[in-house]
Amino acid sequence: MITIDDETLKTYAYINISSYRVKTVKALKDEVLMPTQIAKDAGIRTNHISKVLSELKEAGIAECINPEVRKGRLYRLTDLGDEIVDKLE
Repeated sequence: MITIDDETLKTYAYINISSYRVKTVKALKDEVLMPTQIAKDAGIRTNHISKVLSELKEAGIAECINPEVRKGRLYRLTDLGDEIVDKLE
């Protein structure tokens, strides 16, 4: 059995209490996507995605790989995000 440290458990709980965060993390599993693609895949309206992505970035779950661009930003899960998405499945 794999043991999870307390911080990872807290992060898992943080994601799990928001259906938007859960859907966004699942949409990013094994993917690098733009916010509009994430919204479409997750079934979330695009006006909610930027807030959700900000929350996930702040929690260290997702990262933007090209923050210098204004349009066409690409997001992916961090190692922590990969670990957590496996627990959500």
